[in-house]
Amino acid sequence: MVPFSAYMRRYSFLSGAVFIVIISALVGGVYGRSLLETQNRLSRSLRIFTSALAAVQDNYVEELESERLVYGAVRGVVQTLDPHSSFMDPKSYAQLRERQEGRYYGLGITITVINGDITVVALFEGSPAYRQGIRRGDVIARIEGESASDWTSDQAVKVLRGPRGSSVKISIRRQGYEELVELEVERDEIQIPTILGSFMLKDSTAYIRLRDFSEITDRDLYDELKKLSEQGMQRLLLDLRDNPGGPLDQAIRVANRFLERGDLIVYTRGRVQNADQDYRATKKSEFSDLLLIVLVNRNSASASEIVAGAIQDHDRGLIVGETTFGKALVQSIYRISHGAGLALTTARYYTPSGRLIQRPWDGTFDEYLTYSLRDQSDELPRSNEQLKYTDAGRKVFGGGGIQPDHPKTGPIEGFNPTKFGRLLYARQLFATYAQKFSIENDTRFGMDATDRELLDQDFIVDTDMVKDFFDFVRSQRVKIDMQLAKEDDVFIRTMIRYDIDLALFGVKEARRRMIAEDPQAKFALSLFSEAEKLTKKVAEGLGSPVGVN
Repeated sequence: MVPFSAYMRRYSFLSGAVFIVIISALVGGVYGRSLLETQNRLSRSLRIFTSALAAVQDNYVEELESERLVYGAVRGVVQTLDPHSSFMDPKSYAQLRERQEGRYYGLGITITVINGDITVVALFEGSPAYRQGIRRGDVIARIEGESASDWTSDQAVKVLRGPRGSSVKISIRRQGYEELVELEVERDEIQIPTILGSFMLKDSTAYIRLRDFSEITDRDLYDELKKLSEQGMQRLLLDLRDNPGGPLDQAIRVANRFLERGDLIVYTRGRVQNADQDYRATKKSEFSDLLLIVLVNRNSASASEIVAGAIQDHDRGLIVGETTFGKALVQSIYRISHGAGLALTTARYYTPSGRLIQRPWDGTFDEYLTYSLRDQSDELPRSNEQLKYTDAGRKVFGGGGIQPDHPKTGPIEGFNPTKFGRLLYARQLFATYAQKFSIENDTRFGMDATDRELLDQDFIVDTDMVKDFFDFVRSQRVKIDMQLAKEDDVFIRTMIRYDIDLALFGVKEARRRMIAEDPQAKFALSLFSEAEKLTKKVAEGLGSPVGVN
């Protein structure tokens, strides 16, 4: 504090000081009354809430747990805000932390309910489930001796997960086996991989599939980039399709791998303290000269859109595929009482050119949340207010996702199958069909059975195998539309191959062969000469640098 004597020595400042004191008093009075009124309104609202809660708990026809009532009430409040703010009970909050950390203790499988059965839809290589021979399409019929029929996924997960080193007994139902197969699987720490496929395609072109963002994503990406660089990588196809996003800091670090130091990556704006932040590339990257094409689709969201937006705005590469989901809301995660959590939207993020790519939502969020299930339009309506420019002066638009530089529809592994092909995919029929095949000298469950058909890595999906697949489809009571099946011929053959490769030879080999047939990937690979021209244009200083608007 400045001593009063200082003001006496500088009389010229006195009138200004008095004015400030008077204004402060007036402002304090105004804001003080406003704060008091806000507190009073909140107090009244809380009294209404607690009275209603007490009336429900005391008088409802059935006895209810107070915790259930409170959790439901808080969910109701949060769900009125936007599609991404959410309340998490302790279990849901713990699961979120697992995804963010990239590890948990369990079997290493992803399950869903198909026709009332707990069905394995994915598993991590090297996990306990993988080592035991569990495969995609397997049905977990019993868990710890109890039928799992009509269980929810959450019910199954609660029993399947547990302390490291502990075991769980499960009974597997698999196509071609008359009896259930009894297994006892020891739980272990599961490292959730964020990269599904990293390899050289041909010559100097490499491919990396980044499936999501967790706290280890940047580290994993750097390791793969180093390996590929040692193998001669000069061009990279970065696949962000079906990537739902993750921590903001990881998106910034991943983008930094491809941008020059000082480049703006993303900026956020909100009303809480520290919500307004500009995030730039802070490190010099050894991959900032790498020729780059990024694959995206309608399920690429959040952190993956930050990376794609920064690459596009700085003209570091081309974006190919479908318009992305359009999520530009930043959620802050709060751990609240008794282990529960709150994901609350506290800011919006903008791409370097100033684009807000958040898609508008309807009142019930239904249209918004089902965006990826609907056919996409190549041309979305855009206004002049949404128009921005990249470093090289190219036009880009906000208002709903990252629009690709070169659109190419392909929602399922780069393909756009008919409704028949989508049904086969949704029903996991490719994965279940793959269960009938095995390889030599694999002693895992289901691999060494005498009735399994043996294949080597050079097998071909010929006409006889396709016919055999359709016979299997009929056995699953699925009607075959031969006209649509003919239209889907390449998709069906590719998916048969992919799921067999995945089961027998691993995700890297499966993804490598898939890319050779993937229409979006093949299209993207044909555009590297254009990507090179674009980066040269920027290097020569054409266009105006983008910045915060």
